[in-house]
Amino acid sequence: MEMRQLRYFVQIVESGSLAKASQTLYVSQPSLSQQLAKLEDEIGRKLLNRTARGVWPTSHGQALYNHAIFLLRQFNQTKAIARQEVSQLTGQVCVGLAPTTLGALGLPLLERIRGTHPGILLNIIEGMSGHLEQLARAGQFDIAVLFRKLPAIELVSEPLLDEQLFVIASAGCCSRIPSHVQALSLREVAELPLILPTAAHGLRRRLAMEFEHGGVPLQPVAEIDSLSLLMNCVERDIGLSIQPVSALFARPASSHGWRCVEISDHPIVRKNYLYAQPPDKLSPAAHAVREHLRELVRGLAAEGTWRGIVLHEDPDMLEDSVLPGFG
Repeated sequence: MEMRQLRYFVQIVESGSLAKASQTLYVSQPSLSQQLAKLEDEIGRKLLNRTARGVWPTSHGQALYNHAIFLLRQFNQTKAIARQEVSQLTGQVCVGLAPTTLGALGLPLLERIRGTHPGILLNIIEGMSGHLEQLARAGQFDIAVLFRKLPAIELVSEPLLDEQLFVIASAGCCSRIPSHVQALSLREVAELPLILPTAAHGLRRRLAMEFEHGGVPLQPVAEIDSLSLLMNCVERDIGLSIQPVSALFARPASSHGWRCVEISDHPIVRKNYLYAQPPDKLSPAAHAVREHLRELVRGLAAEGTWRGIVLHEDPDMLEDSVLPGFG
């Protein structure tokens, strides 16, 4: 088996047809077919289903594709490491972050890596939690922050932090929560015009579970999977949302700020897990990025910038959930 064959196979799967892969690779279609036949013959299994509409991997082909992605990344990093100066880290590191986590960590992580390791190419992928989980299972990430433990996955996980969820409102124009109210019951929250992600989003599934457990119906007035649009609606007082404070990090400072109100009788906490390749497969560049990410989280927690979180190693209770700094 050759790296060239794996590269061809990956491109065929991602293109969905030999013709498209041929154009992308600048390799003739007969040559691709020949290399694919050699690969299937060597493995002794059919790797692709072929129809007039295109191709897609068999179960054996999908397994090979997932591992080939990792091997090709490692191969490219090996070449980069061999070329680098002894004192300089280089290579591509792929990091998966959900929109809220991206708001808290994306920009400072990029700034820190550019300042300390300019030879590292940081590839940050933003996506809903469900989509990130699919990419993690497919071996697309070196590092990712996800919100639950995934079984049967090659990446190694460790608890990173617990993140409390709050009722988020525009402090300047929200008239639905009196200014003196610092906490609401779950039933009072359910009576508000809530704007939430769709059921495909991990946060929405968590909220649905918590509301059901509390015996309270959850009926949002709108469902939006774009965090930017969702927060624009909240800022204009079209409705309120339930989010972690990290949802506010990427928001431009408004003249009035935000209100973050605790759910008093049923606090909802979202766990964050840090996933990374196993130690024997984690490149030096990815190891450095993982450590910088950990340091950023500790720093934001220590300075009080990221309110409502508890680090994994922190035994203290969650901070007070009324956040005057955002209101």
